[in-house]
Amino acid sequence: MALLSPVYVLALGLIGFIITKALQYGRRPKGLPPGPPTLPVVGNLHQLPATDVYLKFKEWADEYGDMFSLMLGKQRVVVLNSPKVVRDLIDARSNNYSSRPGNYIGQDLISGGYRLVLMTYSDEWRLARKMVHNLLNVKTAVDYIPFQELELRQMLADMVTKPEHYHDHVRRYSTSLVTSFTFGWRSLDFNHPDVKQIYEGFEEFAVASNFSASMMDYFPILQKLPDFMSPIKRRAKQLHKEELALYKSYMLKVRERLEAGTANKNFVEDMFKHQQKQGFTDDWASYVSGTLLEAGSDTTASIFLSFAVAMINFPEVQKKAQEEIDRVVGPDRLPTMDDESSLQYIRGTVKESLRWLPSSILGIVPHATTNEDTYAGYTFPAKTTMVVNVWALNNNPDRYPDPRRFDPDRYKNDFLRAQESAALQDSSKRDHYTFGAGRRVCPGLNIAERSLFLGIAYMLWAFSFEHAVDENGNKIPVSEDVTQGIVCRPVPFKLKLVERDPARTAKVLKAWDNAKELLATYPDGINSTKYAPDWKAFKAAETF
Repeated sequence: MALLSPVYVLALGLIGFIITKALQYGRRPKGLPPGPPTLPVVGNLHQLPATDVYLKFKEWADEYGDMFSLMLGKQRVVVLNSPKVVRDLIDARSNNYSSRPGNYIGQDLISGGYRLVLMTYSDEWRLARKMVHNLLNVKTAVDYIPFQELELRQMLADMVTKPEHYHDHVRRYSTSLVTSFTFGWRSLDFNHPDVKQIYEGFEEFAVASNFSASMMDYFPILQKLPDFMSPIKRRAKQLHKEELALYKSYMLKVRERLEAGTANKNFVEDMFKHQQKQGFTDDWASYVSGTLLEAGSDTTASIFLSFAVAMINFPEVQKKAQEEIDRVVGPDRLPTMDDESSLQYIRGTVKESLRWLPSSILGIVPHATTNEDTYAGYTFPAKTTMVVNVWALNNNPDRYPDPRRFDPDRYKNDFLRAQESAALQDSSKRDHYTFGAGRRVCPGLNIAERSLFLGIAYMLWAFSFEHAVDENGNKIPVSEDVTQGIVCRPVPFKLKLVERDPARTAKVLKAWDNAKELLATYPDGINSTKYAPDWKAFKAAETF
């Protein structure tokens, strides 16, 4: 028998090596928690649905328990479904579980590496987080109540005049609140080009960064494709240019006002002081402030939409909430934060809105391990993606009986704020996981919680939520489905806002007229954001 040539043997060996490596690619390594069976190369990618990944994760959580693992091409993913496991790992070992997995499209291309929510656990992230914490911590959150009350007065007045545009009104409110204390200007109209660009750009980013749309992270070789062969890379780079130009324009306007001596106190003004000491670039600063804006505006508005869906589909809850407001507040004035301790059912409505249709249905962005770790007999190598399975946690029937029923009475004995609840040692008593966990917990949760309380109390005091009807008088159903992306909201729906009482409506309009009269006394009129110095005068000027 003729001997095979050395070249032929080498070629066969190389082919065998490639085949062996390919068969191992996508295979679950030993030491990871169990999960659905994998296939070579793709791992579990073929089992991820194109939409509603959170429902599939809930199905796997029910099957595998506290944790399960997936292989998405090369990427190792561990999904956490138990409050105890989230507490033990993401909270108690946060030093090792606070990084982020790679996100080539969302972070490297669209964000230029600057997006705060996607930054790895690094000195840059810690600096940005410290600045944001100084703006949004539990002590400073109280200072923003006047901003919230002012913007809510406009929101209610807008709902009176254009009740069919509920979606736009809650988004204008949440955007204006964040632009006020981040950049020092109000968002007067949702249809303003800058405001719409914020939302439209973020929606593109959210979809491009979606868990099931990250093929270039699952198969890094795809990152090498030239731009002409990759439309998503071309669009991502263009979106980065658009975002950076927008965010930088906001930031530079603050600098111009500072130089002119006309700036009012805001986050960017304080950030410039840090920039002088730390030396970070304008591009970095623009993205930190800009993505703070998008995160704060979109998530609060999403929960206001979830609340509206619940009020329409659970009218008995709306009735009970309004009875409490009428008993505590009465018809002659709007609710205030001073009423909070007496409005426990409204507080429960806020918590239940966050639990029932969360904006961060898979934890917004996954965590990642910095170093290898072991837990419960499993080994998590460094750079393992860790997903806090918010939907499964928020719909655990042991913690929330009949979880798809909207029931604020689940929280009738829960008097903790979200931040206090997140810090509980007994994880089984936490209110919900919509704000995340560990060091990556939403930094704006104190402000968001107050915004939701005041907004929900205001709206239920003034309006009732009902089904819209079609041309035949039939009620138009309101779905509980949500949009896709790392931040989601209820799919578009129609509703009918009904004034509860003409006298209350008159008080709503009068409250906004009073605010406008005071704002008109400032140099830039109704566009003014200089609320704080004259807030006592504003309160004194109010008559209902």
